[in-house]
Amino acid sequence: MKIKYFILIIITALVASCDLEQLPQDTASKNAVFGSENGLRLYSYSFYDFLPSANNIHTADNMADYTARRGAPAFIMENAFSPTSSDDSSASGGDVVALGSDRNWGWGSLRNFNFFIQNCTDENVPLSVRNHYIGLARFFRAYFYFEKVKRYGDVPWIGKALDVEDPDLYKPRDPRTLVMDSVLADLNFACENITMTNDGTRSLVTKWVAYAFKARVCLYEGTYRKYHTELGLQGSANEWLNEAANAAKKVMDESGFKLYTGAGTDRSYRNIFSSGAPVADEIMMAVIRDADLGLLHAANWYYTSTTTGIRFNFTRSFINTYLKIDGTPFTDTPGYETMPFWEETADRDKRLKQTIRLGDFERLRNNVPFKVAPDMLYSYTGYQPIKWTLDDTNIDTRDLNYNSVSLFRYGEVLLNYAEAKAELGMLTDADWAMTIGALRERAGITGGLTTKPTVVDPYLQETYFPDITDPVILEIRRDRGIELAMEGFRFYDLMRWKRGELLEMEWNGMYVPAIDTPLDLNQDGTPDVVYYITPPATTPPYPAIPVSETYGGQPNPYKLREGDHGEIIWLHNIKRKWEDKNYYYPIPETHILTNPNLTQNPGWE
Repeated sequence: MKIKYFILIIITALVASCDLEQLPQDTASKNAVFGSENGLRLYSYSFYDFLPSANNIHTADNMADYTARRGAPAFIMENAFSPTSSDDSSASGGDVVALGSDRNWGWGSLRNFNFFIQNCTDENVPLSVRNHYIGLARFFRAYFYFEKVKRYGDVPWIGKALDVEDPDLYKPRDPRTLVMDSVLADLNFACENITMTNDGTRSLVTKWVAYAFKARVCLYEGTYRKYHTELGLQGSANEWLNEAANAAKKVMDESGFKLYTGAGTDRSYRNIFSSGAPVADEIMMAVIRDADLGLLHAANWYYTSTTTGIRFNFTRSFINTYLKIDGTPFTDTPGYETMPFWEETADRDKRLKQTIRLGDFERLRNNVPFKVAPDMLYSYTGYQPIKWTLDDTNIDTRDLNYNSVSLFRYGEVLLNYAEAKAELGMLTDADWAMTIGALRERAGITGGLTTKPTVVDPYLQETYFPDITDPVILEIRRDRGIELAMEGFRFYDLMRWKRGELLEMEWNGMYVPAIDTPLDLNQDGTPDVVYYITPPATTPPYPAIPVSETYGGQPNPYKLREGDHGEIIWLHNIKRKWEDKNYYYPIPETHILTNPNLTQNPGWE
């Protein structure tokens, strides 16, 4: 296994060091690559350089409606983001998932995929073998274009390897319909021709990964067309939703993957994200990390440090969507609005305790377990994430995480199937039981597992989706948010549902009963934080956080909703603004200057 990773790293480095526009075209060099199955396999390893890194994935929800953070993203602040700033992903406040070297508008990887497809024609290699590797290249080309369409909408479709004098270098944008039809054609070819059905390392694209990706893409496109009526493409939405449901069902029926339940309801969900080796039952493909090879990421550092990263926290509004353990809405509980942290988080969907620090959360110091509450020097809201972290405190100090990070997993396939069928109005009780019911059962929920819901949850509808009246769609969206939290789906889920306005939501935190009263968040007998207006006479041995109107002569970003008690409101003095233009990013200005045939997205001119 380690030898395979060394080969992958070496081949990727070699390919990355070559400018494919300058690749010698002589017969000998082509035969060395395209004249044997081994050459095709080695070339195909270069495709994987396009995929997001482990750090890209676990930070990909930095801009989401449920994300309270240090500073608002520039993208959703008035006059803070422009076609000039979008040339640099750092200007967007950490919202960009960089894919290899092709940040944002970059096109370098596309030539690599097209060059391979164009030249994989040597008849000395059996057709089925060539088609397998062409299928891989087309999978990655579809991945490339899916990311482009999500971000920019209409983009130029380029299906060949361009030379430096090719007029298509200055091609205008093609319609979304042409590009996405081409993406679907690539995915269909990949699904039909990739022959590998099982990869023990969970690091390579297999037939089932291709089907899972097809389901993801088709669900996105079908719902985008349905809810973005301004495109005039509603009539084709169901075709895409049917493709999504069929692709997901193919994985469900034939792949052999299943939900991992081996560690019980208290631990199985978190194990998927904290395991060094991918959990083979459920993880279909992952970014593999390995301490011995020095392949590590920085999740612990990111989610525990007060100085590194954005200090990601969940909002209380989102935490309210976790059901009670009996399967009923938490927000149906009388007085839920004024419950302190230790009461509101008790007896809930067990994914909650495996996503944030709750009362029974323990860490390890020198292999000795000890209880730990949310660290209020880190946490703005009280809802501090643990999903991608490891329990050993020694890993907090820098990039030392060795847990692998999933790219595709079976849980997402179930959600994609359920949503596609529900949007088509075709979800049955049996479908519900095998998808949402199964996910909730793993989370310890006891009720509502075998039949579709028939009653709308007013909190979920009013707070998040006021235009949705179907209780089934509402509940699927609830579970999608919870199950896939922090996995990089939320921003683009909001985009396809046309709910960008949710990014303006208040960043609210836990309920504080009174100022100047220390809170024991995990009920271990030791105070964890105190909120005050008048500074304490002596400095307490736990965080003391001011909630006065000003602090240090500046407006205080912290406040309590009722002044001396109530929900924490973080960054109440920073206005975020959503506009329709934000459903697409602007094309970077430098590229429009280079190619005058490109037109800018509406609102960004």
